Amino acid sequence: MPKGYWVSAYRTISDPEKLAAYNKLAPEAVKAGGGRVFARDGRTVAHEAGIAERTILIEFDSFEQAVAAYESAAYQEALAALSDGVERDFRIIEGTD
Repeated sequence: MPKGYWVSAYRTISDPEKLAAYNKLAPEAVKAGGGRVFARDGRTVAHEAGIAERTILIEFDSFEQAVAAYESAAYQEALAALSDGVERDFRIIEGTD
């Protein structure tokens, strides 16, 4: 079964306090949903239309698990804390195998 991935590329961080509140809640929600952080805030080289801002890659055992984790009450609470504190491109994608 193909794995599922959260890919989150931040464009701007306008409210670091809201991001900090999100960062307190999101890791536990991701862990509870079965997610494993593969990359976060590491070295970045942006090309084409990319922006060298915070980027996160999280793996789940399946696409369905990734969607369910996003829709969970715990992650929705984290999103409410984040609110309009950032602008990001967030995608849930299915792996190739």
